[in-house]
Amino acid sequence: MRCQVVKVPSASPSDVIGLRKLVEEGALLPSDVVAVLGKTEGNGCVNDFTRGYATHSLQDFFRGAGGESSISYVMSGGTEGILSPHFTVATRSLANDDAAAEGQKALAIGTARTPSFRPEELGRLAQVEQVANAVKQAMAEAGIEEAADVHFVQIKCPLLTAVEVHDAQQRGLTTVTEDTYKSMGYSRGASALGAALALGEIDGVRDEDICGSWELYSRVASTSAGSELDYCEVVVFGNSSVATGDQFIDHEVMKDAIDGAALMRILQRHPGAEVVQVLAKAEADPTGYVRGRRHTMLNDSDINHTRHARAVVGGVLASLVGDPMIYVSGGAEHQGPAGGGPVAVIFKI
Repeated sequence: MRCQVVKVPSASPSDVIGLRKLVEEGALLPSDVVAVLGKTEGNGCVNDFTRGYATHSLQDFFRGAGGESSISYVMSGGTEGILSPHFTVATRSLANDDAAAEGQKALAIGTARTPSFRPEELGRLAQVEQVANAVKQAMAEAGIEEAADVHFVQIKCPLLTAVEVHDAQQRGLTTVTEDTYKSMGYSRGASALGAALALGEIDGVRDEDICGSWELYSRVASTSAGSELDYCEVVVFGNSSVATGDQFIDHEVMKDAIDGAALMRILQRHPGAEVVQVLAKAEADPTGYVRGRRHTMLNDSDINHTRHARAVVGGVLASLVGDPMIYVSGGAEHQGPAGGGPVAVIFKI
């Protein structure tokens, strides 16, 4: 098995020109594509329709080019600051060469989907448990046997709309919140705890722990909520001895939004390796302080705090790798310690 990642710039959520060029040049085989992670230039909030627009555009392109119907699409809205809109395309194919060298592990990618969720299940244990199952399935598909070999778990999860909240109420049920924006955080948090549970990072979780017990978190989960789906897409990135190829992945955990040292530690561990892509989470510290200094991201009524956080973390990380076309997603509930978040780098040898 050979897994590869390539990133392609986009001029708009519907722009597939770069992808078409790669296919025409023979550099990308549509039938090998298993997942596409995108950064689209919307607001990243409940009404960010650039995510769905991009997903439909990509589905139409790959369907016409011979791609599989099972491709996982994870669109993350918001390219604030210097973040550059783009698509990160992950492929998996049968290797033409021998098995991986003894003792060596290469990039391995697996995908899975949960069943669809009812509105009353979002942000609650039902979501945690289904995501945990999906993470284990994706690991198995990738040939990753040890949790320590998982370095990034990207999850796209649903959110609540006003219509869905009303639907639950009409059936005599409650939702975790009636605030649609807050539902994004609950869904992200439940998904992250599902990954943590699957990887043995936590022993168990209760409903009240979701967006409540911040000491519970995953060191590798990255979750993004959107209205364009009612289930969770799970993409596991790790290293496996059954994988071949010249790419691999490593990760660290940022303690806060300006912890560029976490990324530097990864880069220093692999001198001479080429950076293919950086994947990270961003969050406005819920205490209202960063390293003892007060921040105002949580108090801004004009711009949501997730948008501020993406701009900050994007700037910090891009300055270290010299490339603003990196994947930074906002809202890190239970994804790394409060105020921080995981950062991973895919390298090419």
